[in-house]
Amino acid sequence: MIKMSALTAFVLAATVFSGCGTDSSSAAMSKISFEEAPIPTTDAQKRTILASSKVTINGKEHDIGYNTIIRSGQVAGGGTYGLIYDKDGKPIISKDGSQKISNSNDFASLLPYGDKLFMISHFETRPAAMYVTELNQDKNSGKLTPKWTKNIDFTAFNGLWVPCAGSVTPWGTHLGSEEYPPDASTVKDSGSINSYYDPMADYVGGDLKALNPYDYGWVPELKITSANGDVDVKKHYTLGRFAHELAYVMPDSKTVYLSDDGTNGVFYKFIADKAKDLSAGTLYAAKWSQTSSANGGSADISWVDLGHATDAEIKTALDKKYVFGDIFSTASRTASNACPTGFLASNWAGKNECLQIKSGMEKIASRLESGRVAGMKGATTEFAKMEGITYNPQNHEAYLSISRVEKGMEDNHKQGKAETKYDKGGKNDIRLPWNHCGTVFAMELDGYNVTKMSALVSGVPMDIDAAGNTCTLDGISMPDNITFIPNADTLIIGEDTSYHQNDMIWAYNLSDKKLTRIQTTPYGSETTSPYYYPNINGFGYLMSVVQHPFGESDRDKLQNPDEAKAYTGYIGPFPVIK
Repeated sequence: MIKMSALTAFVLAATVFSGCGTDSSSAAMSKISFEEAPIPTTDAQKRTILASSKVTINGKEHDIGYNTIIRSGQVAGGGTYGLIYDKDGKPIISKDGSQKISNSNDFASLLPYGDKLFMISHFETRPAAMYVTELNQDKNSGKLTPKWTKNIDFTAFNGLWVPCAGSVTPWGTHLGSEEYPPDASTVKDSGSINSYYDPMADYVGGDLKALNPYDYGWVPELKITSANGDVDVKKHYTLGRFAHELAYVMPDSKTVYLSDDGTNGVFYKFIADKAKDLSAGTLYAAKWSQTSSANGGSADISWVDLGHATDAEIKTALDKKYVFGDIFSTASRTASNACPTGFLASNWAGKNECLQIKSGMEKIASRLESGRVAGMKGATTEFAKMEGITYNPQNHEAYLSISRVEKGMEDNHKQGKAETKYDKGGKNDIRLPWNHCGTVFAMELDGYNVTKMSALVSGVPMDIDAAGNTCTLDGISMPDNITFIPNADTLIIGEDTSYHQNDMIWAYNLSDKKLTRIQTTPYGSETTSPYYYPNINGFGYLMSVVQHPFGESDRDKLQNPDEAKAYTGYIGPFPVIK
């Protein structure tokens, strides 16, 4: 008998999960059902985490539950989880004199290396942080606990900006994301842009002029390189710069889908030149050709070529510190709302601009200003808050969650009322009814190329109740990140919502179209980056991070500062589902 290392077992499990090397669509599906987590109704329930305590797989019941690995501010092995550092490696000090510790935990990956297990996690702040944590895994129970944690150095990239969701590549690396890139067209002489961007000055001792907004808005890739937990860090400029929510690599290890979590955003596809290497390739932007507005909507999808680039080429441009005016000429619209001759319209981010790329800057523009160029080239720039992406190897289809169907996705409306801003200057490709509760779309694939999208499951609006809920409590509200449990026909849907007082995670059975609530989170928090690991040393884990409790709402209900600490943890452990 050959003994496999943890890394080998993980890669093989990921291969089965992704569908590589086998046609799993014909395999018998396991039957899985969760004991439903209750709707929180009491104050005590609303300030804690509730989760399914049991799962039944092929008729056998297993104990599960929510397990915290580590919370923000917790010390493990001498490191303080979530402590934010400046470029000199010194803790940043808040105005009250305390060290700045983020409660905005986000995506956390599980990465085996040899016989060790590591976790890389994001903190969605400005300045931001990523941490590597070595985990102990109990051989009998599968329970995960932290051994030590430490900050990952991003000084080579002038820091890290607002890392949101993430994924694990088929080759076992961590893909992050930098959301809401600063608008380089609005930089003032002082270096300031706005109140969202300016806190980044803490990374460089307060000097905004030392920052370059084009350094932020990319996809980082991190690889564990030793049993000591050393980490190799890259930022991939080939994948474009926009409000990255998630980059998801398909099983061919070349095709990457990327969601843009903004207003009037773009859905992107990247095809790498070589498998398992994201440093060079071609970027595409989706064109939505609507076929129906019924039942959440459907469309044919085609792709607009934004051109080929390499990380090295774009890094050279960053080193030259180009500003917006080096890349584009701008013009005002005519009285008839047309762009002057030689200028192209772009309504990316609802900006309704007339732009002209300066000679020789086409490749640079395609990556530093991907959304603007996508609009200029005729791609659809009307998607609203695209969130999670995942893949189902059994049905060979992918899924995309959109947390609110609104603004550019409506037909010259904003939240059901007449408004031209989000379609003016664009193509008005998407014309769907407003739904603030959101929709998860299924995507048909030809090979690994998305050709169609259609609504799979949508949230249902309702009149506001006493707790402030305006989406039904037996359905999704503002779907955020999603993941798929292989061999179980089950899609997991997380929420980032203000329309449920307590955010929820759901299991959606694709066969019977049934939603089951499997977790709720405390007041003012969101569920971030649920992600399923089918087999790590004989156990499955559904990672689930609870971000900024009491941070988005119900701040007045906070009774103890410890309640505001975020949770990085998981639902499980599960047996390996075959």
